[in-house]
Amino acid sequence: MASHTTLTGSAGQHLVMAELLRRGYIAALAPEGVPMTDILVTDLKGSRLCSIQVKTRRDKGSDGGWHMSAKHEETSDDKFFYCFVDLGKEGLGIPKYWIVRSDVVARTLKATHKAWLQKEGKKGQKHKDGPMRRFQPDYKDKYPTNKNPYPLGWLDEHRDAWETLKLDVAPTMNES
Repeated sequence: MASHTTLTGSAGQHLVMAELLRRGYIAALAPEGVPMTDILVTDLKGSRLCSIQVKTRRDKGSDGGWHMSAKHEETSDDKFFYCFVDLGKEGLGIPKYWIVRSDVVARTLKATHKAWLQKEGKKGQKHKDGPMRRFQPDYKDKYPTNKNPYPLGWLDEHRDAWETLKLDVAPTMNES
């Protein structure tokens, strides 16, 4: 039986693929097991091929972020992107999408994880390094007050930023 997490991830991948197809791009799910890639996408001419890793969340948890790992700090390529999907409360809301270049994600994860390691834990203890990371819309929990380089709203420029993929704009469905 598929887990709730697996179904959430699959829903996000299909929603992103549908958005790409709706916009007139050629998109396909990558075969199961392909590392770091969920969707392959190109424009109608096939002039630029991009890969996308989809990260999907439901409106749970206090930080509003997505699970990542240490390997994402080292992944940076001009044809590799992340699409962060928020399905909303109980997964029944209107999905929200943020399309972010892999170098931005890598830089953000590296900086915010370093800040978290330097910050004391709830009981004054030093944090232990591990493989887990969080990609968040606000990193107020990682930085001292007024020193947060990633405050609430920093992700706004990436919301529905499909043009970040740098694919030729396809004619709309009505024009074809």
